[in-house]
Amino acid sequence: MRAAITVTLVPETRSGPFVFSAGLADAFARAAQLGFDAVEIFPASAEETPAAEVERLCAHHGLRVAAFGTGAGWVRHGLRLTDPDPAGRRRAVEFIGGIIALGAPFGAPAIVGSMQGRADPGVAPETALSWLAEGLAELGARAQAAGVPLLLEPLNRYETNLCTSLGAAAALLERAGCPALRLLADLFHMNIEETDLAAALRAVGPRLGHVHFADSNRRAPGFGHTDFRPVFAALRDLGYAGYLSAEVLAWPDPEATARQVITRFRAFTAR
Repeated sequence: MRAAITVTLVPETRSGPFVFSAGLADAFARAAQLGFDAVEIFPASAEETPAAEVERLCAHHGLRVAAFGTGAGWVRHGLRLTDPDPAGRRRAVEFIGGIIALGAPFGAPAIVGSMQGRADPGVAPETALSWLAEGLAELGARAQAAGVPLLLEPLNRYETNLCTSLGAAAALLERAGCPALRLLADLFHMNIEETDLAAALRAVGPRLGHVHFADSNRRAPGFGHTDFRPVFAALRDLGYAGYLSAEVLAWPDPEATARQVITRFRAFTAR
């Protein structure tokens, strides 16, 4: 397992669950100094992301890009794959498609989290799920052609009324039918929706592509009440070799948060 930490390039999200927000150079330097393996980037869009700078920073610091988020499509433009308007769904697909293309040279997957959307009032959940499956099938095919996975992140009930558990998300990926589609298990969302975190991970093991390493209160591990021991036991039993990426609130500050994350990561992976 490898450790990653988040950086947002979207000013509107600086109070959100991202550890660093002072730019790419700052995030890469801090991550390297503390011993992280990679940085997970939340960009404004593919077009606004300085890919050459990311490449230079990766080479300079010996780091990789763990993943690129797509949530700015929702935060800034209201784009989602479950928009009742077909034109809106098409714009959402193209936005995510741009992030897939951005990440491909880095071997980094795109994350579909908030852009999955929800079933609006008056829209049957099954209809919204069919739109979501259709969008994921197309985007999964694009990711497969680019040689990277595409990650679907189940969200908690306060953020979506569709796929709120790993099991439901796994069923949707089966429906979409593309082998490039993988699950992102966010331990914060799982603490709300799953009755047993370790059992939920074991049940979807072959589909697991990425983990967001967060405590029950969305702070760094150790600042909440999650018992991570069974979680790491499940990941070890599954042979999970991917990233544990800290998508957490920068509490009490970015430096203390990052140090807490890497300390807890090392403690659990050393067992």
